[in-house]
Amino acid sequence: MAKINLIQSIKSTLQQEMEKDKRVILLGEDVGRNGGVFRVTEGLWQKFGDNRVIDTPLAEVGIISVSIGLAVAGLKPVPEVQFDGFSISMIDQIYNHVGRIRKRSQGKYSVPLVLRIPHGGGIKAYEHHSESLETFFSHIPGIKVVTPSGPYNAKGLLASAIRDPDPVIFLEPKRVYRAIKEEVPEKEYTIPLQKSEVVQEGNDITVIAWGAMQRVVKEAARELSGKYSIEIIDLLTISPLDRETIIYSVKKTGRCVVVQEAPKTCGFGAELITIIQEGAFLSLKAPLARVTGYDIPMPLAKLENYYIPDETRINKAIEKVMSF
Repeated sequence: MAKINLIQSIKSTLQQEMEKDKRVILLGEDVGRNGGVFRVTEGLWQKFGDNRVIDTPLAEVGIISVSIGLAVAGLKPVPEVQFDGFSISMIDQIYNHVGRIRKRSQGKYSVPLVLRIPHGGGIKAYEHHSESLETFFSHIPGIKVVTPSGPYNAKGLLASAIRDPDPVIFLEPKRVYRAIKEEVPEKEYTIPLQKSEVVQEGNDITVIAWGAMQRVVKEAARELSGKYSIEIIDLLTISPLDRETIIYSVKKTGRCVVVQEAPKTCGFGAELITIIQEGAFLSLKAPLARVTGYDIPMPLAKLENYYIPDETRINKAIEKVMSF
């Protein structure tokens, strides 16, 4: 079993699904000859040709609009946005059309597209290149929102997303693209889109994170491994959310810290805390805590590491909850 990084895992899954289903096509800015800005699609244009790996103009609204038409017509488009901040201009089409066509047509039409978006900071990019927009997308009815945390779950989640009959926003943590390698089977497999993973079992406190923050949380938990028994949950799918796993875990531990890279106000962590309050309030032994980005735009390179939650901030939150 080969050890590969996130980029290699996503590329191999795209190739696998394109070989399996001729309706799967890729489109986006520079995804063809150049293989995409992060080289995720490198080599696929040479293998599948112009009709299935399509270089588009620099026009995000055009990319998503064409993808909607292709999906309604029976194809399975997988459009790519170069950077997360560029997806904001797509919100009109995503909100008003991608998420509503099945309901609007009373089930006659569906939109089986997967919008791939490099997600979050950590690579010292320019403005509009390091956003965490999961809250925007999870607020839109009719759309699934998925974010892998590593190469193994990326393959299974992406295969499930492409095969799903409805639209999926697939948020790829760019900070993880080449940061880690994991053993990933060559044979195809899927991971359900509505199931979180308990990546580490514990009894004292639950820590919930997703995407790039999973790696940071695991490092933080290692530092406290001899002191507390920490349960770690990886959401994997943000919408629809696996509420049962979260509530069961917090009822067991009685304590919880939520970690997100996005700004604090109205972030997805607030939704998680509300769900826990509604479903596990009588089991809580301490107030819930959040570790988040700040309510400012992602700073440029020199200050980026001060913005993104790190092991120190996470462990301070754990200690605070544990000492209540």
